[in-house]
Amino acid sequence: MTTHPSTLATVWPVFVQALFLSLGLIVAIGAQNAFVLRQGLRREHVGSVVVFCAVADAVLIAAGVLGMSQALANSPGIARVLALAGAAFLAVYGWRALRRARRPQPLLVTGGTVSLTRGAALAQAAAFTLLNPHVYLDTVLLVGSIGAQQPAALRGWFVAGASTASLLWFGLLGFGARWMAPWFARPRAWQVLDALIGVTMWVLAALLLRHALAGS
Repeated sequence: MTTHPSTLATVWPVFVQALFLSLGLIVAIGAQNAFVLRQGLRREHVGSVVVFCAVADAVLIAAGVLGMSQALANSPGIARVLALAGAAFLAVYGWRALRRARRPQPLLVTGGTVSLTRGAALAQAAAFTLLNPHVYLDTVLLVGSIGAQQPAALRGWFVAGASTASLLWFGLLGFGARWMAPWFARPRAWQVLDALIGVTMWVLAALLLRHALAGS
């Protein structure tokens, strides 16, 4: 009797790695996060905005993982290069997060008092999400290339972990806005968060580097 490859012992590390990777990339001061927080504070179309942002991330991540897996299927050399590039990117990203921790800034919410229709809110959410070039670098290229190097049976779990991170974060911003707003307004809180992100990114970079070197 053979053991199924997707046992909890193999699934859980992949799910958690994807979860923390995605959280580390998405948790940052930016226009999209400020918009979701604003909608949460105003209690305007929060569910629609949260679902849109989370689903958009999930689709981009899945497209990245599936597309990269096809591209890298017969190219172990390219996979190794991308793994090394990903490790370098995460190391630099972690360094930038630690540098931000030295000069923390609050997440400021602006936007006036004009109410938005559901369509207008979703249009703004789409603009903040899809017109940001970093979202494609993060979800399609970086997360996609790392996820594509997982065994075929575990890629779905990697996508699930990364997508769960987006849903948790946007849900926290939107539905927990009134409770979280004072916390986000404190530079000290962002200092601690950026420090945690920096360390997490360095750990993931080390794991990715080890994976790349093991395949050489």
